Amino acid sequence: MSSPIAVLQEGFHDPEYSLEMPSVHLLQPEDTKKWDEFVSGCPEATFFHRSGWKSVIEQAMGHKTWFLYSESGGRIQGVLPLAEINSLFFGHSLSSLPFCVYGGIAAISEAGRDALDKAAQALSVRLNADYLEYRNLKAFHADWPSKDLYVTFRKEIDADEERNMQAIPRKQRAMVRKGIKAGLEGTMDEDTDRFFTAYSTSVHRLGTPVFSRQYFRLLKDVFGDDCELLIITKEGRTVAGVMSFYFRDEVLPYYGGGTSEARELAGNDFMYWELMRRAGERGYRIFDFGRSKRGTGSFDFKKNWGFEAQPLHYEYQLHAAQAMPDHNPLNPKYQLFIKAWQKMPLWLANFIGPHIVRNLG
Repeated sequence: MSSPIAVLQEGFHDPEYSLEMPSVHLLQPEDTKKWDEFVSGCPEATFFHRSGWKSVIEQAMGHKTWFLYSESGGRIQGVLPLAEINSLFFGHSLSSLPFCVYGGIAAISEAGRDALDKAAQALSVRLNADYLEYRNLKAFHADWPSKDLYVTFRKEIDADEERNMQAIPRKQRAMVRKGIKAGLEGTMDEDTDRFFTAYSTSVHRLGTPVFSRQYFRLLKDVFGDDCELLIITKEGRTVAGVMSFYFRDEVLPYYGGGTSEARELAGNDFMYWELMRRAGERGYRIFDFGRSKRGTGSFDFKKNWGFEAQPLHYEYQLHAAQAMPDHNPLNPKYQLFIKAWQKMPLWLANFIGPHIVRNLG
């Protein structure tokens, strides 16, 4: 039997289809330009379909990636970024895309979509993975097991600052004004250090393992101007920070957090308002507040801004596994771990965290 790499480098063809069926190939360095040009123009594609995630996941997490594209007549018909995580404790998965809220197949033709889907299923069998996962914005495989846990929050924003402010519900608007009155200021940063201070403090308080400093540096290096750091300060002290991604007309605040002062000063409230205000002025029209789990504080916080929850469709084709994975903080079996993590010194949590979170996806 040919190796998975050999099959994909030669081009995957399903014998059940005619010779006109698009072929599937593994992304090579020389293909990145045409891949990203396709992603930029494909309505189904997201920031998380960009080729840069390949190097980020490989270098920061050490995982094998399988970025597949279907092609017909010299034109890309679809892309499917996949990454393989093989963990002793958390299982063996093939997913599009771990560490990302969206993924799955982005295509401009049904033939291109079908070719990628069949190639991914065949690859998961060859790799003997526990399951294949698609993180879709829309349902794709209604017959696969799926989760009704995650939602996303997306809303249009305006170029006019006052219209954006008035669109925020009254109670949340009061929190934003509290931050303004507290004298908070927002500045853009090229270095990830101040952001990491705010972020790591915040996730430690929640009992969640932190990503590595290298991961955030790579995100900034790989995505350049499309990855920005907004730092909120009070008299020079870091209060909060957020790393945001920009894609087409969208801004996506993706990683964020605040120090111990943030709650008292409404630092996070001011931070997201400041990001929204700046993005609107620059011509961005969609504010993507990102993924949250139902029944969490993050879910409630985003609802308070007047955003409506939109369900995400995380679908699983089970292979070696008997059930869908459940690696999230709401799982009761992780509660003791979370409480212990919150009591751990911050420096130790920041040292150990990246070794754990890299296998969670």
